[in-house]
Amino acid sequence: MNEINFAAALLMGLAGSGHCVAMCGGIAGSFQLASRELPPLGATLAYNVGRLSSYALAGALVGGFSAAFASQNNHISLALSLLSAIFMVLVGLYVMRLFNPLGGIEKLGNWAIWRHIVKLNRYLMPVNSYPKALLYGALWGWLPCGLVYSALTWAIFSQSATDGALFMALFALGTLPALLALGLGANAIKGILNQTWVRLVLGNLLLWYGLYSLVIASASLVT
Repeated sequence: MNEINFAAALLMGLAGSGHCVAMCGGIAGSFQLASRELPPLGATLAYNVGRLSSYALAGALVGGFSAAFASQNNHISLALSLLSAIFMVLVGLYVMRLFNPLGGIEKLGNWAIWRHIVKLNRYLMPVNSYPKALLYGALWGWLPCGLVYSALTWAIFSQSATDGALFMALFALGTLPALLALGLGANAIKGILNQTWVRLVLGNLLLWYGLYSLVIASASLVT
């Protein structure tokens, strides 16, 4: 994985922030109510660090898993390259609101993962300490999100636990400005991210990078 892919991780996070704001608004609101004993900025930073940690852990897991198989089979490596490129194209189309391929993936994640993890939240209420805020964010990191799952396909393609963790951490950093603003009750950034020209610019960057990656992967496949 090269520097361009790491830059794509940040871009994917930034471009998908509008989706994050819409999806996580209720969670952020609940967290604000549950963490009233803590300073808002400190609490918001703590749960976002927890969220980033969960993303990085997921990236390390899938990157390490793929390293065990793809490095021994070139066909698997090429298949992962194609899968990653296709998901990048789909995310670009989603950001531009031309196509929504993420809903079905999120429903599957909710059934398989989130409905079990969310039950742990009750042990953290009220969120009256920074360790609890950190753990709350870490649980939030497993919320079923098609955008996160799309980013994980690139972490799989990294074929390295370290690179997979770094890719997902950079993706989380890309989402951080919007979610920090959301946690602090600042709504201006939501309006900016929903501007048509912003969505078109960011979506096109993802789309064309995905198409470029798809061409490269396809060329490797035929050779």
